[in-house]
Amino acid sequence: MKVLFLDESGDHNLSSVDPQYPVFVLGGIIVDQDYADGELLERVDAFKNAWFGRTDIILHTADITRQRRGFESLRDLPTRQRFHAALNALMRDLKYTALVCAVRKDEHFSRYGANALDPYALSLRVLVERFYFEIDRSDHQGVIVAESRDQILDYNLKQEWESLKVKGTEYLAASQLTARITDLSLQHKRANLVGLQIADLIVTPAGRHVLEKPAREDWEIIQGKLRRGKGGQVLGYGLVVLPKQ
Repeated sequence: MKVLFLDESGDHNLSSVDPQYPVFVLGGIIVDQDYADGELLERVDAFKNAWFGRTDIILHTADITRQRRGFESLRDLPTRQRFHAALNALMRDLKYTALVCAVRKDEHFSRYGANALDPYALSLRVLVERFYFEIDRSDHQGVIVAESRDQILDYNLKQEWESLKVKGTEYLAASQLTARITDLSLQHKRANLVGLQIADLIVTPAGRHVLEKPAREDWEIIQGKLRRGKGGQVLGYGLVVLPKQ
């Protein structure tokens, strides 16, 4: 069984676009369920214990960046530099395939206006297709685990998932989709699922890349993990940027 863990970066609201971060990113990792429950959990827990003496701390990009909620020690620059070097080493060593869909919100709304799809729903369709193609070629089944947000957004996501199961997507019949992807569940950040935390660490660097911010080591690592086509292509396979140019 394969699992796609999903998290997002940025706001999916099209009526308000932050000029400093005008993108919505949905992305995550594909891993074997046994790996997620075994080695992945063990490696990340060992990392947390080594740095914080506890395993209940949640690896969350916003908290790491703002040095809060357990990450206060990172206010010391040398400590922060060592931490990021160790985290990058961990992210490089872990076994996962990364999937990312980024929507340039201003361009998306400008092109489609009132007919523009919600960026989360649009990104979900894209990633469901890529997840299907990835597990279909290896004859696996899969499940999706996404981070819970709030009651209304969770309801909308569940409705979108139910619609996909009935209607399929542009490239997938509903029968194909449901034969391979058997469930989508929502889990709170406080559940401390390691897969969701790794997904969280992927989406912000991806957003920076799409916005053509200066490259950092974290994105270089993620880029090496992205799903690829037979010819090694990343764009359109592991990284989808919408609207297409």
